[in-house]
Amino acid sequence: MVDIYEKLNELYDKRRKIEQGGGDQKIEKQHFKGKLTARERIDLLVDEGTFVEVQPFIEHRCLDFNMNTQAGPGDGVVTGYGKVNGRGIYLFSQDFTVFGGALGEMHAKKIVNVMDLAAKTGVPFIGLNDSGGARIQEGVMSLDGYGQIFYRNAIYSGVIPQISVIMGPCAGGAVYSPAITDFVFMVEKTSQMFITGPKVIETVTGETITAENLGGAAVHNEISGNAHFSASSEEEVLEQVRLLLSYLPLSNAEKPPSVPYNDQSNDRPELLDVVPFDAVRPYDVRHVIDHVVDEGTFLEVQKDFAKNIVVGLARLNGNVVGLVCNQPKFMAGSLDINSSDKAARFIRFCDSFHIPLITFEDVTGFFPGIKQEHGGIIRHGAKILYAYSEATVPKITVILRKAYGGAYVALNSKSIGADMVYAWPNAEIAVMGPQGAANIIFANEIQSSDAPEEVRAEKIEQYRDKFANPYVAARGGMVDDVIDPRDTRIKLIQALEMLHNKKEERPQRKHGNIPL
Repeated sequence: MVDIYEKLNELYDKRRKIEQGGGDQKIEKQHFKGKLTARERIDLLVDEGTFVEVQPFIEHRCLDFNMNTQAGPGDGVVTGYGKVNGRGIYLFSQDFTVFGGALGEMHAKKIVNVMDLAAKTGVPFIGLNDSGGARIQEGVMSLDGYGQIFYRNAIYSGVIPQISVIMGPCAGGAVYSPAITDFVFMVEKTSQMFITGPKVIETVTGETITAENLGGAAVHNEISGNAHFSASSEEEVLEQVRLLLSYLPLSNAEKPPSVPYNDQSNDRPELLDVVPFDAVRPYDVRHVIDHVVDEGTFLEVQKDFAKNIVVGLARLNGNVVGLVCNQPKFMAGSLDINSSDKAARFIRFCDSFHIPLITFEDVTGFFPGIKQEHGGIIRHGAKILYAYSEATVPKITVILRKAYGGAYVALNSKSIGADMVYAWPNAEIAVMGPQGAANIIFANEIQSSDAPEEVRAEKIEQYRDKFANPYVAARGGMVDDVIDPRDTRIKLIQALEMLHNKKEERPQRKHGNIPL
C-alpha cells in the first residue's frame, strides 16, 4: 500500500524542482546580469503572501532537435494570480533560466489561460517579459502561441487594463503583445525591444548598432514612443507598476478607486504667477498641474516622448482624472505628429476605463513644416479630434492662454463634445495669433501705407483687442465661464461632481474607423 506521505513528499519535491527553474548556475547568471528571477519579480510586484501559481506542472511536448531529452520546469514561464494594493490581478513572469524564456506551445497555453481568467473575473493583467523570443525548435507551434496571445491582447483591450513590463530581451514577434497593451514599462540598461536584432540589421543593411542603442529603454521612452515608463532598476519599475495600478479600475465595469482627501483649501493664489501674461513667454505647464491637483498625485505618462504635450493621471479631491496639457516650454506647445499620437492614445485609454478628462490648453496650432505635412500631420492630428469626439467620459477644458486655429477645435472644444469649457481672463481664442491675422486681413492697408510698420502694429493691436480675450467665445457659448485662475481647482471639482453620473450614448455601430 502506498503511503500518502510518500506522495506528498513527491509533490513537494516536484514543486521545489519547478521553483528552482533552470537551476542555481543559471540563477546566478541571471543575477550577474543585474536581473531578478521570474519568481523574485512576482514577489516584488504582488502583496506579500498573495501569489497563487496556476499550472506549475505544465511541460513542453516537443520531441524534435533533442528537446525530448531536455526538461523545462514550468516550460519557462510562471503564471498565476495575486493582489496589488489589496486588489486582484493575473500575471505571467517569463523565466529566462529555462530555455531563455523562449515561447513554445505550452508556454503560450499557460499565458492565454491566465489572460482568459483575468477577463472572466474582470481584473488587470500584467506581463513580465524576459524572453529570447519564439522557441525555434517548436517552429510554427511557437508562432501559433504568439498569435493566440496577440488575439487576446486585442479583444480584451478596453475590457481590463493590460500592462507589459520589459525586464530583458523582447524581440521579433514578441514585441507585438506589449505594443497592444495599455502601458509598457522598461528597465534601463537591461531591457530591449526590437523586431530585428543588431546582427540581422548588420547582415541585411550593413548598419552597425548595439542592442541598447537599437531598442533600449531610452530609445523607446524618448524617440519611438513605444514605452511609457522606465526606471534604473527592476525594483523601481515594479514599484511604478504598483503605483499605476492604484489609479486604475479593475475593469471597464467599474470606475477608478477614490481615496479620502481632507484638504478643504481649494483657493490657489499661486496660479496668478505661474502663467506669464505675455503670450510668447514659455512656462512649464506641470506647475499649473501641481497647483490644481491633489498634492503629489500627478503620475506623468510618456514624460520623455513628445514633450510638447503632457499627459498623465492624478487625483482631484481624491478622484482619479486624466490630464492632457499643452507644454509651452517645448515647441511653444504646438501639436505635431508625435504629440497627436501620444494624446489620442491616452484619451482613448481614459475613456475606456471611465477616467474623466481635463485639458489645460495653451496651443499655437499644429506645428508647420514640410516634414510634418509629408509625415501625415493631417492624419495624426485627426486622431485627437476623433479621440475627444468619441469619448463619453466627463470632459472639461481650461484655456490658460492661447487657443488658435484647428488645434483649438481639436483640444476638446465645445463643438466636439466638451461638457464644460473654462477660460482664464487672459485667454486668446482665435483662428490664429494677432500678428499673422493682421498681416492677412489688413495686407492691402499695410502695403499701401507710407509707414507700414506703424500700421501693422496698429492693426495687430486692433485684432488683439478684438480676439485676445475670451469674451467673444463666451458670448457665442463656446466658453461656459471666464474664471479667476485662483478658482481653477474648485471649479474643476464642482464640474466633476456635477458630471459624476454623466451618461452619453453614441449611434449603434460595430466600431468606428479612427485615422490610424
